[in-house]
Amino acid sequence: MSKVLVIGGGPAGMFAAYFAASNGNEVILLEKNEKLGKKLYITGKGRCNVTNASDMDVVFSNVVTNSKFLYSAFNSYDNKMVYDFFEDHKVPLKVERGNRVFPVSDHSSDVISGLQRALKEVNVDVRLHTEVKELLYEGYIPTEKKEKFDKKITGVKLTNGQEIKADRVVVATGGFSYQTTGSTGDGYRFAKDLGHKFVEVSPGLVPFEIKEEWVKELQGLSLKNVSIEVHSAKKKLYDDFGEMLFTHFGVSGPMILSASARIRPKEFEKELKLYIDLKPALDENALDKRILREFEAGINKQFKNVLGKLFPTKLIPVMIKLSPIPADKKVNDVSKEERKEFVKLIKNLPMTIIGKRSFKEAIITKGGVSVKSVNPSTMESKICKDLFFCGEVLDLDAVTGGYNLQIAWSTGYLAGISC
Repeated sequence: MSKVLVIGGGPAGMFAAYFAASNGNEVILLEKNEKLGKKLYITGKGRCNVTNASDMDVVFSNVVTNSKFLYSAFNSYDNKMVYDFFEDHKVPLKVERGNRVFPVSDHSSDVISGLQRALKEVNVDVRLHTEVKELLYEGYIPTEKKEKFDKKITGVKLTNGQEIKADRVVVATGGFSYQTTGSTGDGYRFAKDLGHKFVEVSPGLVPFEIKEEWVKELQGLSLKNVSIEVHSAKKKLYDDFGEMLFTHFGVSGPMILSASARIRPKEFEKELKLYIDLKPALDENALDKRILREFEAGINKQFKNVLGKLFPTKLIPVMIKLSPIPADKKVNDVSKEERKEFVKLIKNLPMTIIGKRSFKEAIITKGGVSVKSVNPSTMESKICKDLFFCGEVLDLDAVTGGYNLQIAWSTGYLAGISC
C-alpha cells in the first residue's frame, strides 16, 4: 500500500483520489476550501454540465489546446464511463440539446453528493480547510536507463507549517478562473518551483467587450439561431451558429464563449470585428423578398413602423439607427438600393471587439503547466518522480458543452490509477 496525497478537491482531484484509493492506496485529499467541489456548484449555471454524450471523436474535436495529449486519458476513461460512474453512484443523468449531459435534478449539488459518497466508499481521508504551501522533494538518481527524473516527491508542507510525508502526490489545484472558489494558481507555483515548463495563462470561455455604444441598449437581449463571424483585418478567425446574449459591456452566450476559446490570445492584441447574421436561414435575395413583403403589407407606413415581424422589439430601435433608410421615410418611397443596404446590415451586423473580460468572469483558464513536462500515459511529471498533474492546472482547454469536465474526469482517472 502506498500513501497518496491529492491536492485539490475539484472534479479532477476527487476522481484522482477515488481511483487511487480504489487501487488499495491510503489516500488523503487536501482541500483549502470549506467544502469539496466549490467550482462545480456554479458550473452550467448551477446545473453542472457533467460531460458530452457525443462520439469521442467529436469530443476530441472540441478540445482546443493539446488534444493529442489526451488520447490515452480519453481512451482510458471516456464519456460513457463518466455517465456510468454517476448513475452507479445514485446521480441519474439526462442528455439535452448538443448532447450535453446534466443531472436529472438539474442540481450540481447532486453531482458533488455522488462524488462524496464515492470517496467515502473507498475510505478517502478528506481534509478541508487544509492549504498546501509547497511540495517537498529530494534529489533522485535514476534506477533505470529510461528514467529522466532528477527529483523525487516526498510529501507536502502546509501553510500552518505541518509536513505530511507521502509516496506520491497528485496536483489537481485547478486554474486561475473563478478565483473566489479557490482557483488561485497554487499548482502553477508548485510546478514552476520544481522546474516544469509553463504556458502563460489567459482567461478562457469568457465574454467579449464591444466598442459600439448601441450594444448597451440591447443589454439582456438573447438571440437564438443566429450566426457569427470574427475577423482580423480580412482574415476570418471563427464562425458559428447558435445562441448569444447582449450585456452592459458587450456580448456573451455559448457562441461567444466558444469563440473566445478558439481565437488565440495574441489575436486580441489587434482590433477584431464581430459580424452577426440575424437571418442565416435566408440568403440576401430571399431576405430582400421577405422585407419587400413587409413593406407591401404596410405600404403607407413609415419605415420605423414595419419592422415588428422582422426583429425582437428591443432590437428594432438599434436597427433603425444603423439603417441607411431614414426612420420616417414611407416604405413605398424606399429605393431598391436602400433596401439592399438594409439587407447587408441584417446579414452582417458589425461591431468591434476591444477585448475579453477578466479571469473573474472566465469559465476556464487557457495555459498552465506545459504538457511537455507530463507523461500523457500516466499524468506523471517527467521531471519529478511520483508527482502527478491532472485537470485544469494543465495546459488543456475545450469549448463549452461538457468537454472541459470530461478532461478533468479523464486526466483525474489516469493520475489516480497511475498512483
